[in-house]
Amino acid sequence: MTRPRAASERFVAQLPERLRSRVQVVYSPLLDIRPMEQAVDTTGIRGLIFTSANGVAAAAAQDVRRDLPAYCVGPATTETARQAGWEARMTGETAEELVAKLLKERPDSPLLHLRGEHSRGNIAARLTELGLTVREQPVYRQQLLPLTPEARSAAAGSAPVIAPLFSPRTARQFADLWPGPAPLLVAAMSGPTAEPLENLAIARLRIAKRPTPKKMRKAVKKLVKYAIRLEGAMGAD
Repeated sequence: MTRPRAASERFVAQLPERLRSRVQVVYSPLLDIRPMEQAVDTTGIRGLIFTSANGVAAAAAQDVRRDLPAYCVGPATTETARQAGWEARMTGETAEELVAKLLKERPDSPLLHLRGEHSRGNIAARLTELGLTVREQPVYRQQLLPLTPEARSAAAGSAPVIAPLFSPRTARQFADLWPGPAPLLVAAMSGPTAEPLENLAIARLRIAKRPTPKKMRKAVKKLVKYAIRLEGAMGAD
């Protein structure tokens, strides 16, 4: 698992127990999340946008106003914001859905998107260009990390390794670090996430049908089934 530890554990916990019993989970986060010290300015802001639980945690650590409505991407981010004290609502499962719904509903603005230092989608700029004023502020950093010794050991073995990758940046880091020669099965969150992997020797690649945790879990399930068949064929040889 390549996401930060808490997010990886949530993802694994939502996989079926029978599937979890068939695999050995190796945690090797490729990003270290660190809050930024710059104070969040909510002067004149009428609502917040959260696209990750990391943004919620960073905002909560700064005690950002809880009387502002929070528009969130995905159930995990929404629930994290609710538990932190915001009146949060899920405004789509993806950033694209959030943009479409906010443009349709036109809530009171300006809104403030609290995001990571490295972010995709240009949510604030796109919404502002289309008439809904949105500001943005990075509230956490995403520092790249190396593979853990446990992950390198798995890569050096003969058993298939399933790598779920959730962003182009972590995919690029993974592609730069993966030593092989273990058979590599990759679940990619999206087409752009798969692009940095083009030079890797991948035994099986599955791209999630939609960039959501639910579709990623489905892709991982299919790869586990493939890995079991692959191990069976290797044992037969």
